[in-house]
Amino acid sequence: MKTLLTCIFCSLISLSLFSQVQKNKNDHFAAIDSVLERVLSDHHVAGFAVAVVKGNKVIYSKGFGYRDIVNKKPVTPNTLFAIGSSSKAFTASLLGLLRQDGKLTFEDKAVTLLPKLKFYSDEMDNQIILRDLMAHRTGLSRYDLSWFLFNSENKDSLITRVKYMKPSSPVRMKWYYNNFMYLAQGMIVERLSGKTWEKNIQERFFNPLEMTRSNTDIQTFQRDSNASLPYTVSKDNVIKQIDYYNINGMGPAGSINSSVNDMANWLKIWLNGGRFNGKVILPVDYISEAASSQMVMDAALPDKHKDIFLSNYGLGWMIGSYRGHYQVEHGGNINGFSANVAFFPTDSLGIVVLTNQNVSKVPSVVRNSIADRLLQLEPIDWNGEKKAEIKASRLVKKEEEKIPVPSTTPSHKLKDYTGSFENPAYGIIKIHLKDNNLYTVLGYENIILKHRHYDVFDPRSVDKNGVADTEPSNLLFNFFSDVDGQIQGIGILLDGSEKPIMFDRKATPVGAMK
Repeated sequence: MKTLLTCIFCSLISLSLFSQVQKNKNDHFAAIDSVLERVLSDHHVAGFAVAVVKGNKVIYSKGFGYRDIVNKKPVTPNTLFAIGSSSKAFTASLLGLLRQDGKLTFEDKAVTLLPKLKFYSDEMDNQIILRDLMAHRTGLSRYDLSWFLFNSENKDSLITRVKYMKPSSPVRMKWYYNNFMYLAQGMIVERLSGKTWEKNIQERFFNPLEMTRSNTDIQTFQRDSNASLPYTVSKDNVIKQIDYYNINGMGPAGSINSSVNDMANWLKIWLNGGRFNGKVILPVDYISEAASSQMVMDAALPDKHKDIFLSNYGLGWMIGSYRGHYQVEHGGNINGFSANVAFFPTDSLGIVVLTNQNVSKVPSVVRNSIADRLLQLEPIDWNGEKKAEIKASRLVKKEEEKIPVPSTTPSHKLKDYTGSFENPAYGIIKIHLKDNNLYTVLGYENIILKHRHYDVFDPRSVDKNGVADTEPSNLLFNFFSDVDGQIQGIGILLDGSEKPIMFDRKATPVGAMK
């Protein structure tokens, strides 16, 4: 009898402890739900989804808001979103597998692995190794508008532009993010494997990780019955649907579309030494290397939050110290979508946040809000902080807006501004005249050039109904004339350049031949 009573007593204690653990767990997620609902409202976001992995188990998976606002279709954990640059860790990992297969080393010269790749100088060709591409330490700045405004399905065509990209620093001296370097990695994968980057991603990751919802194709994405529409939010907080962006040839830098449930399986291999369901997907030595610092991104001293510092880059991942915890993460942005994929190796915790809002703060706000609670930290009001930052940045932007010089006219007839203008590091701008207006196409968008002042024109997007955007552009076109007064080029401030990037006329100058 005494033994029986002891067993009953012990069982009651165990049940009580289990009940307390479950209560604490439920309390955590009840608090998280409350915060995330507030984020949805405060940031005027259409929707987002979240998944949290602990060890090898998904402990939280939920959708908030809508994937389609007009038709009130809710976001679910299986809703597809574009993950943008969070794709980079997949591309770099393919190289990790090729290294394991003995087909390359990370110290191989990049131009040897990919003869179609050439840099600005012979010195760069001789110095830059594969690891430099993977860790963004080539000295080449972003050049993002080269692919974004002048995209192509042809990878070969895109990679030839690298030769004309002037470095901003010597090799390995300073960290510069450059998407072309991940295009190059994808092309190296194709050359050495004999299969497309897309097929490699499917066979090496999507299939073994049971990522059945994921794809790398924009058409497949759009046809999916549970795919999110892309949205942006205006300065007056109006949510507006925008067009999908077909990243095409730049796919290895960011064309994966996925759900949080699928991405949770991707996180599992990073938290479990490269294993998924007992099967090795990635070698453990690559996992350790990719999630370790390869290049200093920024000084990143403690600032407002004294327990957040360090900003380094691994191989397709960003490394930081988050409130006393080692954090590995990478964001992603492509038209109408933002993402963040993160894990805390020593805490065996992973968090993925996907949203259908353009260039959004929501993924980092949600990630940090969840991390604070699950890492048992005193919660910081990340939501309130980001709201205040967005408001302040809008005020600064408004103050910086420059007013056009009044009562000026173009120096030439509008037809003189037509023709093809080229920069080999970017692409070709073709301008034509229609109904007494100048038009072009940039990044799949129809553009009307609105006269601003003198020979400066403001490119505005034109929708399907022919209505031009009312918001002024940051990419003003400044036309230049030669000594004979003929229009010979366009200067545009691109990718943060201090001096205009010049696009030279390709066609025969107007009036040069009689």
